[in-house]
Amino acid sequence: MSSSRLSNCIAYAIRVLCGCIVRSFPEHHFNRPVVFYSNHTSNLDFPVIWAALPKKIRANLRPLAAEDYWSKGKLRRFLSLKIFQAILIARKAVNRENNPIQKMEQALSEGSSLIIFPEGTRSLSGEIGEFKPGIHHLASSDRQLAFVPVYLENLFRILPKGERFPLPLVAMLYIGDPIYLGPEETKEDFLQRTRKALIDLNPNPTQRAHADSN
Repeated sequence: MSSSRLSNCIAYAIRVLCGCIVRSFPEHHFNRPVVFYSNHTSNLDFPVIWAALPKKIRANLRPLAAEDYWSKGKLRRFLSLKIFQAILIARKAVNRENNPIQKMEQALSEGSSLIIFPEGTRSLSGEIGEFKPGIHHLASSDRQLAFVPVYLENLFRILPKGERFPLPLVAMLYIGDPIYLGPEETKEDFLQRTRKALIDLNPNPTQRAHADSN
């Protein structure tokens, strides 16, 4: 089986396993690399986004993935490197040589789109934490770079932390319109605006109001 066909089969399997339903998608034709950014609640997050996106985007898409998890065992390493084309990043002892920003910038310069998680760590409650400055660094290095928010619902219930097998629930994806760094926009304002755009995709008004107040 060719790698392209295997990739499509795995994407289909993920959609069936997690019941991926995309509730919205921006009416925007991306003709250059894009950064999809999402809330982070499960180790299934990036595979679900990867599988749910159109094949033409998925073919040149590189998610960020935790090296300590996705390099453990032959199967995970094969999936992360050969199927998902993931950028494996160190979560501890980050230095100049393994700096994820440099790896992301290189991937973008090579024409790849990215999946990133600006919170930097998983949320156990489902609430969206404060964004790390890396997303602004990418935006300031290329002001034409589009940042597309993707809100994931139910992923932390489908595969809770510490569990090895997913539960039979439906994963919902809400994809918003692209965001660009404004000409005079500060780092703090951009981080708040991108985070709010993600919060606003949450279909639950009570959760949105609670998140906005934090």
